[in-house]
Amino acid sequence: MTYEHVGATRPADADWPPAAVPAGYRRHESTVLIGQDDDGEDAVWRAASAAVLAWGVKTRSGFTVHPPSGPGGVRDGEELWLHAALGARAATVTVREPVRVVAVVDTDDRRGFAYGTLRGHPVSGEEAFVVHRDPEGRVHLTLRSLTRPAPGGPWRLVFPALLVAQRVYRRRYQQALVSLR
Repeated sequence: MTYEHVGATRPADADWPPAAVPAGYRRHESTVLIGQDDDGEDAVWRAASAAVLAWGVKTRSGFTVHPPSGPGGVRDGEELWLHAALGARAATVTVREPVRVVAVVDTDDRRGFAYGTLRGHPVSGEEAFVVHRDPEGRVHLTLRSLTRPAPGGPWRLVFPALLVAQRVYRRRYQQALVSLR
């Protein structure tokens, strides 16, 4: 891992107080409504839960995941490569991001996971994607991340540009499961 505070995004917790964030990291948390299940139906919940546990937020945002998760979805401790293609067709650059799943939550009303960065990732930190529902049947997606420059290497020089790319991808993440409504 390229950081010390593994599990700091706390995907199993409904609240993530700023005091829980280690010094030196940029903190981000946002929540969007995916949809609502009415009259005891849970179609939105089931679809969103399945998608988030199958890396759907990342893949619906333009990433590929290697190797693809098996039939059970994400697994705590699994190591993968996330690939992001950046640029126009003629000038596409693929960025490979090595990661490890550091936490999985799978309860009746909260499902998701967090992954942390491994050596070679453009940044250092952790990102979590959690789908949760309230008693009224509203289904939400919460994104959490902790980010700082990767230790050493060429990525450190372009960290400001990586922060811009991160904001673009967060917007994509927020919309990734909305089509499941």
